[in-house]
Amino acid sequence: MSSKPTILSTKKLSEAQKELLLNSGLGYIEYDAIQIELLDVEIDKAVEHAIFTSKNAVLSILNSKFKIQKCFCVGEKTKKLLEEKGLQVLETAQNASDLAQIIVKKYKNESFLFFCGNLRRDELPMILKQHYVHLKEQVVYKTQYNSKKYHRSFDGVLFFSPSGVQSYTSENEMNKSIAFCIGNTTASEAKKHTATIIIANKPTVENVIVQAVKYFN
Repeated sequence: MSSKPTILSTKKLSEAQKELLLNSGLGYIEYDAIQIELLDVEIDKAVEHAIFTSKNAVLSILNSKFKIQKCFCVGEKTKKLLEEKGLQVLETAQNASDLAQIIVKKYKNESFLFFCGNLRRDELPMILKQHYVHLKEQVVYKTQYNSKKYHRSFDGVLFFSPSGVQSYTSENEMNKSIAFCIGNTTASEAKKHTATIIIANKPTVENVIVQAVKYFN
């Protein structure tokens, strides 16, 4: 009898998320490949147009006193968090490149403040600068690698951010592991280490897990 496939998650999962894996009969190991440090943010005037490409950026400004008039964000969960804080979300996209294209098409003459992390991707700032959209950046959280060496291989590895891929591959080879990725930017990073990649239909942790369960069952 062959042994059951084992999955590594590069992020610790909630109880409900773990159930999805355990009920499928897959073996499962988890760790946090990255650690996030939220920074204190103080801005002395109202922000007219704010860009958020991650929930971490939203979390870092939740207790700040400055006003934000309109938000542009990546992902439904980021949108939900902003709306729970009572903020108006004008545009949402699945990834940063798509959001940048919407801004270029519809809001080219506005000024934007991008709340980002220290390892932020280049796509959004690059597209906006190419089209002369006025953009300032404010680093509001720090991502640190939490590197860990595994002396074994996994049938599948679940990745939720480009920095998670970088952290895991800094100590481990992908070998024959299949990379299950939350979105295209994470998949672009994974492609540097493996050709075998499956991208979630929706950018949610649950959907990444579902793809792995479907693949191995």
